[in-house]
Amino acid sequence: MAEQLVELNVTGMHCNNCAMSIHKLLEKKGLHDVLVSFASEEVKFSTADQSILPQIIKDIEGLGFKVVDEENVQPTPFYDKVENKFIFCAIFTAPLLLHMLLPWHFLHNPIIQLILCLPVFIVGCMHFGKSAYSSLKNGMPNMDVLIFIGSASAFIYSLVGTIENLGGQYLFYETAATIITLVLLGNVFEKRSVNQTTSAVKNLMKFQQVNANRVVNGSVELISAKDVAAGDVLLVNEGDQVPVDGDVISGDALINEAMITGESMPVAKTKYDKVIGGTIVQQGNIRISATKVGANSTLSQIIDLMKKAQAAKPPVQKLGDKVASIFVPVVLLIALGTFVITYFATDAGLQRSMMNAIAVMVISCPCAMGLATPTAVMVGLGRAAKNGILIKGGDTIEAVANTKYVLFDKTGTLTTGKFSIKEIKVEEGFNIEQIRGVISAIEERSNHPIAKSFVSELQAYPQQKIILRTAKEEKGLGMRAEDVDGNNYFLGSAKHKTPDHFNLTLYRNQVRMAQIAVDDTIKPNAANLIAQLKKAGITPVLVSGDKALRCNALAATLGIKEVHGEMLPEDKLKVVDMYRKKGKTIMIGDGINDAPALTQADVGVSMNDASHIAIQSAKVILLNTDLQSVVTFLQISKHTLITIKQNLFWAFAYNIVAIPIAALGFLNPMVGAFAMAFSDVIVIGNSLRLKVKKVNG
Repeated sequence: MAEQLVELNVTGMHCNNCAMSIHKLLEKKGLHDVLVSFASEEVKFSTADQSILPQIIKDIEGLGFKVVDEENVQPTPFYDKVENKFIFCAIFTAPLLLHMLLPWHFLHNPIIQLILCLPVFIVGCMHFGKSAYSSLKNGMPNMDVLIFIGSASAFIYSLVGTIENLGGQYLFYETAATIITLVLLGNVFEKRSVNQTTSAVKNLMKFQQVNANRVVNGSVELISAKDVAAGDVLLVNEGDQVPVDGDVISGDALINEAMITGESMPVAKTKYDKVIGGTIVQQGNIRISATKVGANSTLSQIIDLMKKAQAAKPPVQKLGDKVASIFVPVVLLIALGTFVITYFATDAGLQRSMMNAIAVMVISCPCAMGLATPTAVMVGLGRAAKNGILIKGGDTIEAVANTKYVLFDKTGTLTTGKFSIKEIKVEEGFNIEQIRGVISAIEERSNHPIAKSFVSELQAYPQQKIILRTAKEEKGLGMRAEDVDGNNYFLGSAKHKTPDHFNLTLYRNQVRMAQIAVDDTIKPNAANLIAQLKKAGITPVLVSGDKALRCNALAATLGIKEVHGEMLPEDKLKVVDMYRKKGKTIMIGDGINDAPALTQADVGVSMNDASHIAIQSAKVILLNTDLQSVVTFLQISKHTLITIKQNLFWAFAYNIVAIPIAALGFLNPMVGAFAMAFSDVIVIGNSLRLKVKKVNG
């Protein structure tokens, strides 16, 4: 049975630390594509066995969180919002810190300090203590264990000093309160920042929440886009958003498709054209017949792809995850070691030994490691989607990094797929006007897109009209027709292998009338793309089913040295395999006949219009058929990977440097808490730079 993506709404997660404990739990259970976002309160994973869901929900709730039904998502209570907890704690912590600066004697009173610290400590116990207890109970200690032990040690030490009346040097209430307040402040920033990294999917979802004008018996009724059924007739006016995918029945419009394809120029649409839900009518009014609605719509499929993509981890993340999983026990051992060595091996005394151990616990930050990869991947995927590039997984980004070869299909990829007549060679006894008339008459009866482009092209030239009685298409061969005078015609592929460039032949009553050379035009950015790939040290390769002669001509024009022509789909597979043995290989095709080769390559890229969005074989779908988007895709992938590596470097370096400094006693626990709270924000901030960073180069 196929694996399905399961989505749960989970409340009670306050920071990435909470998310990590759920993540570890689900991975322990052997689930795939796990993504836990504390900011959007979402938990996703893939499973083929739906029967395990109740047990998984029970286990998540066993960690101290609550799984809620999407329909009944309750707003977070006022007292449970992390922002409100921070404000509450800050009000009590501020005077505790002020006593160190101001000569107000009543603030030095141990009882006053205890009264000020107690509410903060209670919030800390409820916020960090509950999470710490659940994580220990499930054998997966998280960062809250460190925060809770650190703040509780300072509080209990101070409380004993107050009860025993041991004097001012035993009072560290401000340390306990400040640790809790600063970590809460870090949680506030973390939540807000992570929300920004996941904004791409949320923005797309907003496009689904619109109304539609349904035409019923001549009158118009307003309904939600969710309630549109296939076959409904909808009226879409100027300035409106197209509610669902459909075909234009009547009217003309200019439609802005930027949110789907990244293409900024509006596209003209008229009768029979397809429109995509979520795009905007800039000018004109149209009536459409709904074709793809609900989960089948292009927009729903894009959102689904993006959600799945966020859950697919790049291999580089595994290192961060491994370290994070053993991090808390290691830090607790270091803190214990710090206390023992400082107390017994030096004359620093109990108080100094304890402060050093607390500093070690509160400065350690496994969260930064956990956030390093997913935040960068989400921003990278979001930026790519804005450019009309759908990447089906974070792991694809890493696969692209060391690309050695880019294999191109020819038709529809490097060329436009719009065919035109390059030359007509008329046989003796016939004239050009006669030939044009026959071609036009025959091709008018064909539904083939190439035929339509011939007819419109020949309209501009003088031709001798003929009237056909019958015309029928022969799959894979061409068109047979009969005129009113009883003449039989055949227009189709040259039966004999011609060494030259003529690829269509026209016969009348088995006599050849003309040979026709047909070719499609090269895409505007093709030469530029090939030059940019070569500059980046990537070898471009042409792999096509077309005639070798024409493949070589195209390759020579574009500057491609390696060419494989006249390839059947199974031959393409062998070519892809051959290059994969030599290095990382990307295959770029138009998705349909290239499906096997796209699957076989390290990364398959489908140059496609949005109507074929769900082609499952490609890992990347370019909604904008402009070839520049290939370069944009490679550059965004490269810079996303650079960002991940920078984030991981910062997360590791921070902990490797900070922990020894704290252990040696050069760091006050309050400064440690401040540093820890902001190490996450630095990682997320670096990821958010990807939204605006220049990626060319």
